[in-house]
Amino acid sequence: MDQVTTTQRETAATELGRLGALVRREQERRSSLSLAQRAYEDIRAGILRGRFPAGSVLAEGALAHDLGVSKTPVRHALNLLKEEGFLIAGPRRQRIVSAISPERRAEILEVREALERIAVRTACERRSLEDIDYLRLLLIRQRRAADVLDEDEFIDLDEALHLGIAAAAHLPIVERMLGNLRGFVRVMRLGTTRNKNHLEQVLAEHEAIVDPIERRDARAAVAALEAHLERFNYPV
Repeated sequence: MDQVTTTQRETAATELGRLGALVRREQERRSSLSLAQRAYEDIRAGILRGRFPAGSVLAEGALAHDLGVSKTPVRHALNLLKEEGFLIAGPRRQRIVSAISPERRAEILEVREALERIAVRTACERRSLEDIDYLRLLLIRQRRAADVLDEDEFIDLDEALHLGIAAAAHLPIVERMLGNLRGFVRVMRLGTTRNKNHLEQVLAEHEAIVDPIERRDARAAVAALEAHLERFNYPV
């Protein structure tokens, strides 16, 4: 019994150490960003979480005040979001959160699925032990978010996991393109109906993708990904 307890404590300590390393990594990444990059991330997060729904006018002055920065980095962030398709130009140089048409929705999903397949298949060939550790840490954090029903944190980690797979494939262009497309997918799912167990279901499917990546089993990993993507109607 004592040995089991000691093993459990050691496992928990290892997980906490890894989680701490992941948090420090994110803090270091944020501290290295320019003001414009931070403004971009914060405004993009507002769009993805539904704080700025389709049709919202994003005013430079109000955003600068909320973010505690000048208008210049906010202007750069809004221009970048417009280039990526999250915003459209309105009258008097306004920036308006764009809506997604059914035709554009279908295009986004088709391209996203093709890129995800490339990322998963290549990750099976190129992933390192450090890449697997990072993906496992994200799964641990998703488990904790699911346990406390923190959907915003869970969905943030969902995006991080899929992009982490592209990073494990060492395909920076695919990773960048997926980051943009997954943002649109997240906007498209705002307001969808959720069943009680959707977080647990998504987590299980993520584990079913990561396990064969670790084994370098490309066929099983791609099959698990395809099964995961078929369930588009759940909100992640």
